[in-house]
Amino acid sequence: MQVEDWYWQDLEKVGSTNDAAAMLCAAPPAAKFVVSAACQTAGRGRRGRSWQSLAGNLFMSLALPEAAANLNHLPFVLSLALLESIKDLAPDLEVGLKWPNDVLVRGAKISGILLEKTANAYIIAGIGVNIAAAPQGKDFADYPVISLADCNVVTDRLAFLRLYLQRLNADLERLNFLGFEDTRRRWLENACAKGEKIKVNLERRTIEGVFAGIAEDGALVLQQEHESRLVYAGDVFIKRNEENG
Repeated sequence: MQVEDWYWQDLEKVGSTNDAAAMLCAAPPAAKFVVSAACQTAGRGRRGRSWQSLAGNLFMSLALPEAAANLNHLPFVLSLALLESIKDLAPDLEVGLKWPNDVLVRGAKISGILLEKTANAYIIAGIGVNIAAAPQGKDFADYPVISLADCNVVTDRLAFLRLYLQRLNADLERLNFLGFEDTRRRWLENACAKGEKIKVNLERRTIEGVFAGIAEDGALVLQQEHESRLVYAGDVFIKRNEENG
């Protein structure tokens, strides 16, 4: 199948859409392609976490040649296009972005993005969006989660995929023509907690500071008492949310 200028495979059941897309990268069916599935049994998230794949939600993996997108900038384009797609469906809904690539609706996570490199210089972006239901359980106790259905937004996984690829194509084109500064500006316009205190869980410790922006290479700029610090990997928590909770 074809959607926009993407070759598209929609599978009934798969272990991981990222793994299915990686297999296609050995002999790419097109310059860029997307694999989605109605059922995913072994989805994975960032930093080795599992991803609960509930029925009716969107699980897809996009495959792009490395030359088509800077790996440091891609998370921001991907998440910005997600936010824009949700706003297309529900213009009045409270939607924001959390570094590096989370989309928050009413302060709760609605999506996840996992980037991986694979054969033939391809980048795979695995994306999960809670369309019909939000996962529950101890794995999600550290941050609230939500679905579009929870917000009375009516769509389905395939309709949302088509809408998303339209938005992503436009945002990738803007990135190519205007550079990262345009993407960074629009991302920060929708960023949660800009200028506010945040906590960042690193691999071995936690640091705090004020979210001061995003560097040219995509790093989070954390303003601490006597210095600015660049953070390249970590989980961000908004301090006001913790204090109110």
